[in-house]
Amino acid sequence: MFAGSHAGYLLAFLASLVVMLGVGVWVARRTTSGEDFLLAGRRLGTPLLLGTTLATLVGTGSSLGAVGFAYENGWAGALYGIGGAAGVLALLWLFADVRRHGFMTFSEEMSYYYGASRAVKGVVAVTMLVAEVGWLGAHILGGALYLSYLTGMDPTTAKVAVALGFGLYTVIGGYLAVVVTDAVQGTILFVGFTILATLALVAAGGFSGINSSVPGEATSMLGVEALGPIPAVSQALVIAVGVLATPSYRQRIYSAASVRTVRRGFALVGVLFAAFAVMPAIAGLAARAMQPGLDNPDMAFPYLATTVFPVWLGAFLLIAGLSATMSSGDSDAITAVTILLRDVAQLVTGRLPRAERMVGYSRVALVGVLAAALVCALAATTIIDYISLMISTVLTGLLVAAVLGKFWRRATWQGGLAAIAGGSAAALAVETSESWSALWGNPVLPSLAAAVVAGVAVSLATPRQRVSREEALRRLAAERAELDVGTRVRGGETEQDREETAGDGGSASGG
Repeated sequence: MFAGSHAGYLLAFLASLVVMLGVGVWVARRTTSGEDFLLAGRRLGTPLLLGTTLATLVGTGSSLGAVGFAYENGWAGALYGIGGAAGVLALLWLFADVRRHGFMTFSEEMSYYYGASRAVKGVVAVTMLVAEVGWLGAHILGGALYLSYLTGMDPTTAKVAVALGFGLYTVIGGYLAVVVTDAVQGTILFVGFTILATLALVAAGGFSGINSSVPGEATSMLGVEALGPIPAVSQALVIAVGVLATPSYRQRIYSAASVRTVRRGFALVGVLFAAFAVMPAIAGLAARAMQPGLDNPDMAFPYLATTVFPVWLGAFLLIAGLSATMSSGDSDAITAVTILLRDVAQLVTGRLPRAERMVGYSRVALVGVLAAALVCALAATTIIDYISLMISTVLTGLLVAAVLGKFWRRATWQGGLAAIAGGSAAALAVETSESWSALWGNPVLPSLAAAVVAGVAVSLATPRQRVSREEALRRLAAERAELDVGTRVRGGETEQDREETAGDGGSASGG
């Protein structure tokens, strides 16, 4: 067994868990209602919103997965960061203003666009719950892969350890614990990956050493020669779609103090994440130059931490890597629970949970969601492939349905569902054809196209929706009030949002 089994790595992991658990216990004393537990009381200011969004964005895929992707495809590893930055800036531009409506879940938001449609809310809720469990499985997989590599821990045990790691403080402290720990982990992430990229570059002999040791196509502009032009575009686009349609990013919008806070925070996140994009690419290229024979490219990060650097530095980098998985995993866990209790429970039972029991229900639901994600983590091999397939199959049609519903008043609920189904069908068709998969790289482009065609065609072929936006908002707010979640902004605007709307000339960007 090599240095990766050194007890120092395990001690570093356990120490980080103790700190995060302490934060969870501290925050739990301030959690008195369902709104506090699931949305941090909708009081997030710019610093916390910036920290939690950035830490979630710099997750398993954009850190560990991107290093592995760069190991295989060179500078194409930066496409993840470029796509993520584009996605968060597009999210700001298209959807930041929905904060003023007091939504609690993406399913609510989608239902609003389609006349408070129960069918849309139900389909989106189930789809998003599946997607969130899938995301959570990816984070558990990523953390377990290199925790096992570093410590010699059994892979199954490592998956359980990672899940328990962020599960414990999330169950205890709820969304506010997620936000506060994310801010800490985000700082560790940026420092850790900057150190990783810099020292790995030096160890590989600088850019000249990399250029002389890796294939020429890997060092081409953004790895286009390694991937091909269309797959390269698809890789960046699929990550942008993931940001635009993943519920955990919407959760940041709903929990912010105001629309202005969302816009300011997301703009800063976009800039910082674009700057971060190059770090995993450099690390992956350096690992390829020094050790070209790794069987699993996702092992490039732990290879650097255990082989190139001393134990104390490797332990710090372990914490940075685990911060990536935990800061994203806790967000997806709490978002999945919000969807489960707000939307899926109503779909199955016909009623909403009692307000006074929301915190207890939330903690029980978190345990169930984590267990389901552990099962998903057993089915995947590489992180990027897993995430790309899930986004293309589940999220592309949802994004098209959201855009059509918000900005095109002729869109109908039938058209929204058709967009979701059409995007998934096209993605699955591409995935089952080797020639199509080779052409597109991943199914996001044909999936988006099919979703647009299906959504527009079915909307035009079905009657216009008759429920106004105002009435839809009233119906959803009345439902939400039963949970005592979001009651501070029951379908209406906060005072600050009203001032911002007046300052913007009253425009709500179609929302």
